[in-house]
This record gives sequence, C-alpha cells and structure tokens, in this order.
Amino acid sequence: MIRKMKKEDADIFYYLAEQFYASDAVLHPIPKKHHIDAFNEIMRSSVYLEGFIFEYNDQPVGYAITSKMYSQEAGGIMLWIDEIYILEEYRSKGLGKEFFHYLKTTLDSSIVRLRLEVEKENERAIELYKSLGFGPLAYDQMILDIKDGSRK
Repeated sequence: MIRKMKKEDADIFYYLAEQFYASDAVLHPIPKKHHIDAFNEIMRSSVYLEGFIFEYNDQPVGYAITSKMYSQEAGGIMLWIDEIYILEEYRSKGLGKEFFHYLKTTLDSSIVRLRLEVEKENERAIELYKSLGFGPLAYDQMILDIKDGSRK
C-alpha cells in the first residue's frame, strides 16, 4: 500500500532515509538535519515536497519524496521523483509499480512530466522504469551547492 506521510511517520522516515543515504544509490551520506528539514517541509505543505510511505503487510518498508517545478521545456509542471527507497528484503514485490500507479491515478492535471534519476548500475530499477514508459534523458546534470560552493 502507498500512502501520504503523516506526522507520526517521522521516526520511520528518518530510519528509512538514513538507510537510503548509507546505500550505493547515493554519492554520500547527508546530515540528519537534512532529513528533519525535509520531513518538516513535507508536513508544512505540499507546495515543494510530498512524502509517501510504502507499506507491505501493514509494515512501513519504504518511502518516496517528490517535488514540483515548472518546466518550460515540458510545457507545465514537472513532478520530480527525488527519492525512492525500499528495504532490500521488500524489493521486487511490486511496490515500485504500485507507487507509480498511485502517482498516475492521483496526479493533479497540471502535471505534464515525471522525472527521476537512477544510478547506471541499478539495472533492476532501470528495467522497472523502462517498463513504466520512462526513457533516458540525454542531458548531464551539474550542481553547485550555494551554502559552501562545492561541486560534490
């Protein structure tokens, strides 16, 4: 089951997010404060972030975070699937497909594009995304962290 995060999900979200940021799916861990700030933003409003909990047999086993931005290229609002994480033992049980079905059936009509990142080595996720209609984007991404000027 997929559902929106609630205030009482804070501890499970922090646990799952810490597991995600300790995995090979990300470049480096982040401070716990970032998890707390993200959760607070999810609870404050759905303007910037929305959070979802994945449950299997009534147990929380994963989460996703999405954010919205206007894309001139896409001609409307783009939903960025910022993070998806499912505990290893619950992968390949249909939760990823269920999440994308949930999104597609509950999306605001102003959303015209879904976008996500995936590690090139994560073949299982790539196959899932391709089966759902995602295709590669020919752009490379670059970042600059404003607070410290780094290019992590």
